[in-house]
Amino acid sequence: MRRSRGALLLAALFGLALLFASFVHAATPMVLDAERQPQRLLRAGDAWLDQSGQVSVNELARDREVGWTPVTGREIFPLARDKALWLRFIVRADAATPGDRWYLEVPSAAVDRVTLYTQLANGGWRGATAGDLLPVSQWPVPHRHPMLPLSVSAGGTQTYYVKVENSHSFSAPLQFVSESYQSLGEQQIALLLGIYFGLAALVFVMAVLSAISLKDLGFALYAATVLTMTLTQAALTGIGGLHLWGELPWWNDMSPFVLPVIAGGCMCGFVAEVVSVRERWPLLHTVMNGIALLAIPLTVGILMTDAATRFRLMLPYVVTIMPFLITVMLWALRRGDRYAGWILAGNIPVAIGALFPVMRTAGMIPATFWTMHSMQFGLALELPILMVMLLRRSQQRRDFIRRVKGIDRIDPATGLLNAAVFQERLVRLIARSVRLKYRSAILLVDITNLDQIRRDFDRQAAQELPLRVAGRLLSAAREIDSVARLSDHRFGLLLEGPLKADEVAEAAPRVVARCLMPFRNRPLGWSAQVRVAQALIPMDGTDPDQLIGQLEALLAGASQDGKRAVFNLSRPGTLPPSRPFATTS
Repeated sequence: MRRSRGALLLAALFGLALLFASFVHAATPMVLDAERQPQRLLRAGDAWLDQSGQVSVNELARDREVGWTPVTGREIFPLARDKALWLRFIVRADAATPGDRWYLEVPSAAVDRVTLYTQLANGGWRGATAGDLLPVSQWPVPHRHPMLPLSVSAGGTQTYYVKVENSHSFSAPLQFVSESYQSLGEQQIALLLGIYFGLAALVFVMAVLSAISLKDLGFALYAATVLTMTLTQAALTGIGGLHLWGELPWWNDMSPFVLPVIAGGCMCGFVAEVVSVRERWPLLHTVMNGIALLAIPLTVGILMTDAATRFRLMLPYVVTIMPFLITVMLWALRRGDRYAGWILAGNIPVAIGALFPVMRTAGMIPATFWTMHSMQFGLALELPILMVMLLRRSQQRRDFIRRVKGIDRIDPATGLLNAAVFQERLVRLIARSVRLKYRSAILLVDITNLDQIRRDFDRQAAQELPLRVAGRLLSAAREIDSVARLSDHRFGLLLEGPLKADEVAEAAPRVVARCLMPFRNRPLGWSAQVRVAQALIPMDGTDPDQLIGQLEALLAGASQDGKRAVFNLSRPGTLPPSRPFATTS
């Protein structure tokens, strides 16, 4: 009996000591010092979780049996709509900073309601409320997140209670800032956010204009992705509530749940369109489109359910969609997709940055500057990378379409005109030369050493040589001239007049010399030996078929072992032509 009485006495003394310690701790004031900002509410404050959410500030102030616990600044409070978090503290302003107004800052734009209760002289309490469930115009200080003014005179003390209501966990640190300090810090944050939102707006406008002008679905989906991601960041940073939808508290409360889901669906559809999944695995492409469209019923469900359910609907979709897309892009990259690497490089910073706000919302880590702004840094890196990728993709698509449309007029190997277009242009050149009475020329160029190149080197070298010759002919021609590939070893040139006599005489030798020049990074023996047959227009004839036939006959009749490389269809003494066709001396 004596031992049990002694144990009871010790327990009673220990309980009294704890109660006394809690009173002593609660009485320790928070000294506001302008030299140490922002000041966090750490051990100068106490916290208590109201499981019913119905306790009033008057009841709480009178109740001495509340189990207050000291605030360490690392707590993550598991709140819900039927719970409330209470904090209490005493503030004393530094006498060295008279006249500077102080605020209690809650650096979280996704808190439903925060109420600061100030003790009045008559013992009553005055409340000031801010949060998503209240229009921003009714906040004591309209801001990106709750800013509640403190009524403290220099050197005086004041008792406060804070009630926090939220639909999910709360971890934002309460801190004290002066008006001058807060103004400077807000300018720095505004600069950071202004750079991001300005970049996002520029990319969005470029994507919309590109989608309209190029009729490219990839640009349209990218514009939707940029818009929804930008609105998501506006909701998470408080810019949306302050400047866009501040008078719509229901949407201010709902947007952090709805917009990430829509942004994830748009991103999934964008990747499915740009990455070549449809061609490589149609079933995976269908699954990706299904996941993208799943954002629609999820959005409807979030809008129609309570706060606890909407969090359970949003979190799995947002958490799983980014790893899924990264896996798809790695799969496509291994199979040679040319755009998957670009998208992967742009999305890795976003995936890393998105982990912090998601973990903060889920109650896994406390709210800090990086957990609130990390995703903006990732998106600022992603936006230009994906825009450059889309521009490259668009250019390659246009080049491909041009090649497909011009395949009946262009030689696909060299990009030169084909024989049919060469014939059309020859007819028009003859008509112009006759009508305007000036001298033009036609040249046929044969490569004569393809067999030798194939024997001395290999088959690939013999196939490459005509491509190199095509480049040399293009460099020797003027912009108004026409260069065509007529067969595997034969090319045609149309030299637009009026031409002088010396220009006609130099045309064929210049082509031969140009082709004989050695190629860079190739052995000296790997060069093109050509023969050129040349005719004047209209002096040597006005029938296109007859002209080409005569030039082909000249080339066919040339000796295989001969050293002559230039053959003129014109008879000796006919160059320069008759006086009516001469326009220059």
